[in-house]
Amino acid sequence: MSLETVVTASIRAVESAPLDLGSASAPIALEVRHNLANGSAAGQASKAFSDSRVIAASGSENLDLAGALSSALGATIAFATVKSILVKAKATNANNVLVGPAASNGFLGPFADASDRVAVKPGGSFLVSAPDTGWTVTAGTGDLLTVANSGAGTEVGYDIVVIGT
Repeated sequence: MSLETVVTASIRAVESAPLDLGSASAPIALEVRHNLANGSAAGQASKAFSDSRVIAASGSENLDLAGALSSALGATIAFATVKSILVKAKATNANNVLVGPAASNGFLGPFADASDRVAVKPGGSFLVSAPDTGWTVTAGTGDLLTVANSGAGTEVGYDIVVIGT
């Protein structure tokens, strides 16, 4: 199996203001693009997990990055490193989708410590990428990524993609 990956993120905006005899504007543009060839070295990726998932009210789930996930083609995935994570919360959610390391055996990856959580608001997204060496996944001690529903009363839906080696 082979994997070719392109990770992109961009923001474009124009800030403008009226002046006495005209107007002024300042375009803002920032784009990041990471091309990852197939493989397991720096700047490469060979494994992908993607899914559309639902979490019950006040619920959570641990995604085991070291062997309990399946690829779109049905292969069991055991990441050695993670190069990119993208989480997109459904716009119809009433609660936030929380993403971070599990309390026990948590995958710290891009997070500063085990208590960190990113709150992805309804319709929002969270993307992190480390295309060269990625973040190490350690089976049994540092491999669980927790995704949780921030509140009670209603389920939340989200889409996720994890790319790595």
